[in-house]
Amino acid sequence: MAVLVGKDAPDFTAPTVMPDNSINKSFNFKKYLGGSEGILFFYPKDFTFVCPSEIIAFNNRLKEFTSRGVKVVGVSTDTAETHLKWKNTDVNNGGIGNVQYPIVGDDSQKITKAYDVMVEGKGIAYRGTFLINKQGKVVHQVINDLPLGRNIDEAIRMIDTLQFTEKHGEVCPAGWNKGAEGMKPDAAGVADYLKKHAKKL
Repeated sequence: MAVLVGKDAPDFTAPTVMPDNSINKSFNFKKYLGGSEGILFFYPKDFTFVCPSEIIAFNNRLKEFTSRGVKVVGVSTDTAETHLKWKNTDVNNGGIGNVQYPIVGDDSQKITKAYDVMVEGKGIAYRGTFLINKQGKVVHQVINDLPLGRNIDEAIRMIDTLQFTEKHGEVCPAGWNKGAEGMKPDAAGVADYLKKHAKKL
């Protein structure tokens, strides 16, 4: 797996199911972000098992993302038409329902390969999550194997750490959560923080 942190997030244009269930055949990722922070997540395949739980979990927390100015986009190597069929399948029947963020159809597999989350020989993606800052750079990535569902709340926590450091110029120590004390990025700041918090880490 390539480390994309610190690099420009690969841009792409691909057919995408939009929140209103239209298919935008020329959806452009960077244009959609428009200078906002973004979460781009990959999942293996429509009409499968762990995937719907993650997609619905992102949708259930969508207000948590939008309140922070972050746009969420999902991707798999299925077609946009297959995504739409899955959206039109009721949750009680294994569908994802009317999720309210774009889902990209990467049946060419170009996007999945650009982010280096392709499962060799299977034509599907690992469970990759990428946090992209306002400058379009990847600042956080995590890749899960197929059986391992990701933690959506951790993605939100990482957004909070990014926005805290950008606003205050401080760094976020282990286990930091929104509202907690940060650490000044110098020797005195480290010493002060550890003096107060080392036993709780």
